[in-house]
Amino acid sequence: MKKIISTIVTLGLSTSVFAFDYKLEPKKINDNTWCFLGKLEAPSKHNGGFMSNHCFVSTGKSYLLVDAGATYELAKQAYEKMREIKKLPVKTVFLTHEHDDHWLGASFYKEKFDAKIIGSSSINKNYTKDSKTRMFKMLPKDAIKNTKIVRVEQEIKEATSIKVDDMEVQIIPVGRKAHTSDDLFVYIPSNKTLFSSDLVMNGRITSNRNGSVIGQLKAVEMMEKMDYENLIPGHGHDTSKNAINETKQYFTLLKQRVLEAVEEEIGSAEVTKHIKMEEFKDKALYEELNSRNVFDAYNELEFYEEE
Repeated sequence: MKKIISTIVTLGLSTSVFAFDYKLEPKKINDNTWCFLGKLEAPSKHNGGFMSNHCFVSTGKSYLLVDAGATYELAKQAYEKMREIKKLPVKTVFLTHEHDDHWLGASFYKEKFDAKIIGSSSINKNYTKDSKTRMFKMLPKDAIKNTKIVRVEQEIKEATSIKVDDMEVQIIPVGRKAHTSDDLFVYIPSNKTLFSSDLVMNGRITSNRNGSVIGQLKAVEMMEKMDYENLIPGHGHDTSKNAINETKQYFTLLKQRVLEAVEEEIGSAEVTKHIKMEEFKDKALYEELNSRNVFDAYNELEFYEEE
């Protein structure tokens, strides 16, 4: 981990502190969208929790965000990069689900701009201002400093269209357990960009620890009906129209193979020895996550009947 000494005056927050250097560079997606693409690894003290994606969209008058990163410091450094492109306030932040690598950075935007926080109701349900999530427990002080829990001000429980300045933003709940119990995806019709968050990952194995194989496939089906040119995954660096393909293949094969194992009366204690998902063995986090995904899928599908 590399530290920098910085006197922060650009944001009107003059302090002289040690700060975790996230070494951020925005990736331009289209004419008005930029994303910060996290590392393809688990959160750690070495990456400061920067292992998921979050994006800025310019309306011409302000930025709207889809997810906000894992810490206040990460969000602050991301905004410093964005203001170099165009100095706009952040008016609205959309938070897609409750995993803390995606939303703890919202505390910066609430403090600096009083941004409106819109998103998943599970954040309010499962966290209070005193909660200590995994990021608080694992990250070094220079990365987690100033980070706070902020509440979602507008909970999305049904498909909703919101105007941010003159830009239409569609927020669509999956409506059933998928990656988590309460996932949203975000679509902007004017630039045909779909923000899937963790309903899609590529370049790495997904974590299905709170999720459902059937729900993930339902989410893929819903998203494929959208008219998009770019799809921004929650984790992964492919932001093209084909970004969804790895997730679709993984969960399709996982469902098929687990149901075959059930039919062959292979028990839960043996299933991870029989189902290796070797097509994905070269993806990041395969060793850490794949066997658990197989085991959890077996428990979900052992008595499954096709809908």
